[in-house]
Amino acid sequence: MKIYNHLLATIKHKGAAYLILLDPDKLSEDKIQVFLKHCEKSGVDGFLVGGSLMVNENFELFLSKIKSLTHLHVIIFPGSITQVSSNADAILFLSVVSGRNPEHLIGKHVLAAPSIKKSGIEPISTAYILVESGTTTTAVYMSGSLPIPRNKPEIAAATALASEYLGMKLIYLEAGSGADKPVPDEMIKAVSEQCSVPVIVGGGIRDSATARRKVESGASIVVTGNFFEDENNWDLIKEFSNAIHIKNSILV
Repeated sequence: MKIYNHLLATIKHKGAAYLILLDPDKLSEDKIQVFLKHCEKSGVDGFLVGGSLMVNENFELFLSKIKSLTHLHVIIFPGSITQVSSNADAILFLSVVSGRNPEHLIGKHVLAAPSIKKSGIEPISTAYILVESGTTTTAVYMSGSLPIPRNKPEIAAATALASEYLGMKLIYLEAGSGADKPVPDEMIKAVSEQCSVPVIVGGGIRDSATARRKVESGASIVVTGNFFEDENNWDLIKEFSNAIHIKNSILV
């Protein structure tokens, strides 16, 4: 529970936590160290590593390099059962509860569980809720499941509450990498009002004002990914961090 408790402490102290998703296929090796240090000095709270579709065969090496270059926690965001490694601190044990594909509700988990146990890393049970975003994202396509309609916050709220009752420790509202539209504020509000566990929001967040609105709507953790695959945007990481850490902003 070390990493999960650290996330809870960060949320309590800063108002919300900020994680950046690293895709081994997108972050070139020669820029890893510079990017990680930039994230550290900009106030990022940790990293997710992985993705729905990953062709990089050196997942273990990538994680090992990340761990050697940062003091921040590294959490696996698995897109398949092959994305398990002892080189990380924890893994989001994702169940795609928005869909009805049994393989992504429990099937793949049975296969992955022994590997996670053997690795010694901390599993964090996470309800993964795909949300309609204006385009067919990789996560939707690869999971073979329909996302929850954007205009149905009540479905998302009921799904999230059921997940909490089943023992999930996190609720992840996912618009998807490269989404046209982020998760609606109304949906985040509906979910956070129903649930007592932290709500993660990711996908389609391309400016700090949007990130701030997600926190004000009830997000406890905000995730950005492909927006910062463009080196020209790196100077905005601090701006995102300040917007998400809402308690720090109030103190200032």
